[in-house]
Amino acid sequence: MEHFIVSARKYRPTQFKDVVGQQAITNTLNNAIENDHLAQALLFTGPRGVGKTTCARILAKKINQDGTQQEDEDFAFNIFELDAASNNSVDDIRNLIDQVRIPPQVGSYKVYIIDEVHMLSSAAFNAFLKTLEEPPKHAIFILATTEKHKIIPTILSRCQIFDFRRITVSDIKGHLAEVAKQEGIDAEDDALHIIAQKADGALRDALSIFDRVVSFSGKELTREAVTENLNVLDYTYYFQITDLLLENNIPQVLLEYNTILAKGFDGHHFIMGLASHFRDLLVCKNQQTIELLEVGERVKTMYFEQSQKTSHNFLIEAIELANSCDLTYKTSRNQRLLIELCLMQLASLTAKGEKKKFSGNGDSTKSRYVIPPSHFKAAEKEAAGISSSKASNPKSEIKTVVTEAPLASKNTTQNEGTEPVTQPIEVAEPPEQAEEEGNQGTKETENEEISGKNLADKRSQIITDRSTKKVSALSLKSIRRKQELQKERLAKQPDEANLPTQPFTEDEMRTAWTLYAKKVEADGKYNLRSHLTMGIPKLEGNIIHLQFPNDTIKVEVERAKYDLLGFLRDKLQNYDIDLDILVNETVQKKYAYTTREKFEKLREKNPALEKLRKTFDLDI
Repeated sequence: MEHFIVSARKYRPTQFKDVVGQQAITNTLNNAIENDHLAQALLFTGPRGVGKTTCARILAKKINQDGTQQEDEDFAFNIFELDAASNNSVDDIRNLIDQVRIPPQVGSYKVYIIDEVHMLSSAAFNAFLKTLEEPPKHAIFILATTEKHKIIPTILSRCQIFDFRRITVSDIKGHLAEVAKQEGIDAEDDALHIIAQKADGALRDALSIFDRVVSFSGKELTREAVTENLNVLDYTYYFQITDLLLENNIPQVLLEYNTILAKGFDGHHFIMGLASHFRDLLVCKNQQTIELLEVGERVKTMYFEQSQKTSHNFLIEAIELANSCDLTYKTSRNQRLLIELCLMQLASLTAKGEKKKFSGNGDSTKSRYVIPPSHFKAAEKEAAGISSSKASNPKSEIKTVVTEAPLASKNTTQNEGTEPVTQPIEVAEPPEQAEEEGNQGTKETENEEISGKNLADKRSQIITDRSTKKVSALSLKSIRRKQELQKERLAKQPDEANLPTQPFTEDEMRTAWTLYAKKVEADGKYNLRSHLTMGIPKLEGNIIHLQFPNDTIKVEVERAKYDLLGFLRDKLQNYDIDLDILVNETVQKKYAYTTREKFEKLREKNPALEKLRKTFDLDI
């Protein structure tokens, strides 16, 4: 098999005219050689992969050419390349100084290329100063570095500095097209453009990426293959997202964003790309600035067509929202929600819905579109189970509850009939008081007992739901009240009278207890099931007594207390049942031992077991 040479080495320029994107520097060096105006100490600085070492090698060969040499002469005996990262001591510089004194055997100059010169130590820099300032006339030093700020000023002052710039996307794309042509690869313009953008101004990186993608896709280099191999978010996603934002289609926008996350893309990368997309659309609005787009001609047409659908105000405000989301992304604890909220705001910019006025930074006229209510009305109706007329008018909902309530007690006075409805809405009222007054207002006649019971269940659910919605979460008292209401709902204990209180035996209670333990085990709550079967519950009247060995188990069971009570009350048809949970540290914990725990128990009784295990190297 033929040895493969990477493109970065295979297509390394051998002449100044082949160097990509550094015409100013190559022209300067050419003129300096032709006019015999070349400095003896040069410093090449700039980002990685832009041609520093390549230009140094071409210069070293070119200054030794006099027209009599062979065409493939490389003057290897005259060019010395040193890596300052591994030769950074004073002794290394001393050896270099000793070699500099010897004149060249072939050619006119000895060229010393010191790469990554910023890695030299301070002592090595100081030892190098005198030789660098007054080298022999046959010696030329070319220093190359990516971090000029780490070089001491006394070295910089002795060198002629050449700043290499990042190579533009168009230059990299043109060079990649030439390489693809020589390699016989059919490459799409968009594919090469994505590679050039990914390289970030470094031609060597671009050629390395090119080799990788060719290995993946073969002789056909397409945009889809490049985006898949490089894990780059395709620009078509941004066009689709923008179209959905202009249509105010919030649900589909969120689904598209979920698809992007499912493919492994980072949310921060997405929102930065979306902001850049809005910027490119804004650039396309003016013919004079359209040249600022660093995209292919086909993509430039797509940008121009979509820019005609958007307004200046939309794009400016969209850029502001996306940029604000970008700035707060790193500090956000719920980063996905942050971006989803930003997308909903973007989708609401052109909506013909309500406007919410607000003052900020002294500007009281500034406005922002809120999300149109039409997107969420259907979901609210379904969740509340209320007709559209009631959902749009809260007063009608209150009126319906008040008029339905007296049906449960036609023979009571007006105050007694309406009191159970209005009392639970008051947050500060204790549940016991509400239950007491509810019992007074639900004395029914025998001929209305069945209908009253049916309405009682419905009415208690409505009252509990309304009370839960009414409670504010702005204080600890309100939070506690909301928790109490939730527990009442779990325990199926509405504030109503005439609830069943049928007697039951201890055996019936234990049977119901076992059924609940099986239920929680089926739900995957194995710890709770283990706690419930740890001891035997004891019945005293309507109170079920439980004892546990520690507070941890007690807390775990208390969390499921109201769900357990609701189950037992329903099975035993007695709503006076309650639980009494105590901690008794003398209670022995009963559970199945693991193999390790069995061994530990036996070792406590007989320490010789440990010696036996070590002697025969036994596993547990």
